[in-house]
Amino acid sequence: MKKNQISLPVDDLPKEWYNILPDLPEPLPPPKEPEEGPSRLEFLGKTMTKECLSQESSTQRWIPIPEEIKELYIQAGRPRPLYRARRLEKYLKLRKTRLYYKREDLSPTGSHKTNTALAQAYFAAKEGKEMLVTETGAGQWGTALSHAARLVGLECVVFWVRSVYDWKADRLTLMQLLGARVNPSPSKQTRIGREILARNPNHQGSLGIAVSEGLEYAEKHEGSVYCLGSVLNHVLMHQTIIGLETIKQFELINDQPDLIVGCLGGGSNFGGIALPFIGDVLKKKRKCKFLAAQSMAAPSLLKGEYKYDFGDVGEHTPLMKMYTLGHKTEMVPIKADGLRYHAAAPIISLLRHHGMVDTVDYPTDEKTIFEAAKIFLQCEGWLIAPESSYAVRASIDEALKNEKMGQEKVICMNISGHGFLDIPAYREKISL
Repeated sequence: MKKNQISLPVDDLPKEWYNILPDLPEPLPPPKEPEEGPSRLEFLGKTMTKECLSQESSTQRWIPIPEEIKELYIQAGRPRPLYRARRLEKYLKLRKTRLYYKREDLSPTGSHKTNTALAQAYFAAKEGKEMLVTETGAGQWGTALSHAARLVGLECVVFWVRSVYDWKADRLTLMQLLGARVNPSPSKQTRIGREILARNPNHQGSLGIAVSEGLEYAEKHEGSVYCLGSVLNHVLMHQTIIGLETIKQFELINDQPDLIVGCLGGGSNFGGIALPFIGDVLKKKRKCKFLAAQSMAAPSLLKGEYKYDFGDVGEHTPLMKMYTLGHKTEMVPIKADGLRYHAAAPIISLLRHHGMVDTVDYPTDEKTIFEAAKIFLQCEGWLIAPESSYAVRASIDEALKNEKMGQEKVICMNISGHGFLDIPAYREKISL
């Protein structure tokens, strides 16, 4: 029998997160203060956990995962399997290309986001915090943090991009079942939200706005802490559990990827699977390429400028050097709203600047994206999130190009989340 599923025993769960900062081609440009206004670095020091801020600038290559977090990971179903996509290969008539996918959709909330949510919630509880505050775009991060908060006994407040909040009623219910208080963003709960609504009462929101609201709310509520779902170094580091498992799984079957593919908004799931492999490339231990799939709604790596910019609309964050479209750029809503962010993570941006990350973007009508998701469902049997569908689309396109070239190639894609709570989007985009 051909083996399609490659699983790791629980005892092989990685014991450390990988921090790529010591291995980067050049030192990561540090965050900077803007020329005017109060200190943003001091602001983050007051609103985020001390442990996460320490990890943010750590030069230690391997960061031990606390035993309590490993237990939470195992409770959440880690390690997660790697699959060989044999049925998809057959459908595409591939002869030279082998396709694999990592199953991050198998978490309790349906995405990779639990990998950092559980870590951040644990650190917050250990530091005596009572409430976690955050933003969310597609809703996966908000759900993951709601889940993590409940497991460690904390409250959770979520600011959710309004254009998504309005159509994902079932995901809203799931967050509320977990005990979270969820606000459509922009909201009347914050100064920045009220200002935006005064200018446009029907504003559809953005991740940059939701981040601003979360930071402002956390600052004004004692005992609360702000948790970010992407972009920052410590978030990507927590996500490296994905790539570290994947490396072990390829070793089990004596195969190696030539190309790693992931969707990219801020960069957490792409970085999670790619960074451990990129670290090996930088240390000349392997050869591999990396492809980030984005939307034309927010093509930061393709059309952004590599410069210092704020991470949010309200300018609460320090300036970070990254590929950015501009923190106040208006972006058209898409169903894969997790990809609709104005900038890419500083680590991913630096690697892109050095030519180590390629990128492709797809039209905002998302027709070709949902077609790829339908193909994946009918071949492999899994309904994936709209964001994950970008990775599948890009992998299919790369596989078909490779077949024309006639070269042996292994492509591994990260399935960042499931699509069971995205059914209205499928109904809208696909003829049934």
